[in-house]
Amino acid sequence: MANIIGGLAVSHTPTIGFAVDHDKRNDPAWAPIFEGFEPMRVWLEEKKPDVLFYIFNDHVTSFFFDHYAAFSLGIDQRYEVADEGGGPRDLPAIEGHAALSRHIGASLMADEFDMAFFQDKPLDHGVFSPLSALLPYRGGWPVQIVPLQVGVLQFPIPSARRCFKLGQALRRAIESYPEDLKVAVIATGGLSHQVHGERCGFNNPEWDAEFVDLIVDDPQRLTEIRLAEYAALGGLEAAEVVMWLIMRGALSANVKKLHQSYYLPSMTGIATLILENGVRETRSSTDIHARQRDKIDEQLAGLDGLEGTYPFDHARSLKSYRLNRFLHRLIDPAWRQRFIEAPEALFDETKLNSEERSLLANRDWRGLIHYGAIFFLLEKLGAVIGVSNLHIYAAMRGQSLEDFQKTRRQQVLYSVAGKVQDRNRS
Repeated sequence: MANIIGGLAVSHTPTIGFAVDHDKRNDPAWAPIFEGFEPMRVWLEEKKPDVLFYIFNDHVTSFFFDHYAAFSLGIDQRYEVADEGGGPRDLPAIEGHAALSRHIGASLMADEFDMAFFQDKPLDHGVFSPLSALLPYRGGWPVQIVPLQVGVLQFPIPSARRCFKLGQALRRAIESYPEDLKVAVIATGGLSHQVHGERCGFNNPEWDAEFVDLIVDDPQRLTEIRLAEYAALGGLEAAEVVMWLIMRGALSANVKKLHQSYYLPSMTGIATLILENGVRETRSSTDIHARQRDKIDEQLAGLDGLEGTYPFDHARSLKSYRLNRFLHRLIDPAWRQRFIEAPEALFDETKLNSEERSLLANRDWRGLIHYGAIFFLLEKLGAVIGVSNLHIYAAMRGQSLEDFQKTRRQQVLYSVAGKVQDRNRS
């Protein structure tokens, strides 16, 4: 089974990345940052986790307010470094553990957390600023990650109690994963700071110290504090520190504190913390983990035996993402026109593989579904090339349109096209 070997907490201010990139290790103003990170770096080197479950918030880089979720779990196989305005940092992309992500996502949904899921999004300094100080990255990162983006910038945001409960569900999710993996849970954010308005520059080191003590010894007390109180104590942006409670909820009730540091160089209190579980699981926990896996599978049990049915799950979504992305772009008039005039050029531009090209070129509707295309993008393709939904439905059944229409109460043709366009294509 997967095992949570410990929890780490760290601020994610861009100050850290700046110090790394400009080699400020021996500069008196910056050296305390590296000193605080050193025990965490050594712990990670000694423990060698396979995966980091990485809790962060994006800073309006890859996540915008057209769709802003409370909890967004990455399910990708690779995460690039985001450009936050000055160009991306000179860091390699980091690999994701997609299978563990899928399992965690399914488990959290089974425990009634309504998750959002993302792929094809670069990650900003919420991830890479502290990570670049914690791990060697020349030649590639030594671990994989499962990133969790928490929406803490647009209110209402998740409460401290909700974050703690998510952490408890996260523990069930990770420990019920059947592969032997060493997982470290890292929470980022805070500590006290405010970066907007007349209160900009506010800090409260006394509260920072109290918060860290409570996260170790009495996290339940922190779940009783309202978000407005977090803002009053630490600054509005510092309310993001509720993300630390996700990490703490994923650990045992009794933990061992191995390291703690704090430094306030400028705008944000930079803290580091290492916690290890104080108790170990007993053999009886095997049944607990099996029950959690059964709970995950409960809602879709038997669906795999339903003939001619292909649930669009995370595995299919990840496999066919490039193809579905291509089809989704047909909602753009310019892309549609290019597709109609020179599809092969678009195939080259988007690096579709030979199977994907063949499926599209041959209008193999059923083959596209088998490959992983979702139907609601196929009907967009049909609208572009002048093929009705009914033609596509018939192809799914391996029937002619006439034979399929005989199974319907009314013989009508329609598509999602907004305007009638006679292209005479099939």
